[in-house]
Amino acid sequence: MVLLCGVGHILSSVILGFIGIALGLAVSNLESIESFRGHLAAWFLIIFGLFYFLWGIRRAFRGRAHEHFHLHQTGDGHFHSHNHIGEHLHIHSSESKSLTPWILFIIFVFGPCEPLIPLVMYPAAKSNMFLVVLVVLIFGLVTIATMLAVVLSAFYGLSKLQFRKAEKFSHALAGLVVFLCGVAIKFFGL
Repeated sequence: MVLLCGVGHILSSVILGFIGIALGLAVSNLESIESFRGHLAAWFLIIFGLFYFLWGIRRAFRGRAHEHFHLHQTGDGHFHSHNHIGEHLHIHSSESKSLTPWILFIIFVFGPCEPLIPLVMYPAAKSNMFLVVLVVLIFGLVTIATMLAVVLSAFYGLSKLQFRKAEKFSHALAGLVVFLCGVAIKFFGL
């Protein structure tokens, strides 16, 4: 999913750059569009993070055991009992879909890749498509490699630590981090 978010992040800026070139817009006009996309992405992070945080808090304190009925596409179903303190395995876990990765993908697509636009526009304005492709490939590969390195380092690094008591707050903490990232981008220009 990180790879898909990175590709969406890069391609949305490349498409915007080519639209600007086709319409003859100046780099400063495109940078204002990119800035607007950045503000939009920051607000998406703030809103999504806040809702995810609140949902995570609610989930953490819903520790009582209860039952769910799951109806399968074949028409049969089953009940199972669980609580929301720990994770539980559904017999049909492959049927379960989460919107979270797709929401994050949309946020990355709207998130600006400001340095890429002028880097693409200059060679394109000189009608050198080889340089355009080269700039996009190098910038894209470095950006996606950085995203993958950060996510994998955090994932494997944190997996070595024990957080048993904090596990029930994992969704709330993730939501708080997303919310704070949005606040940092929107209000501190990070």
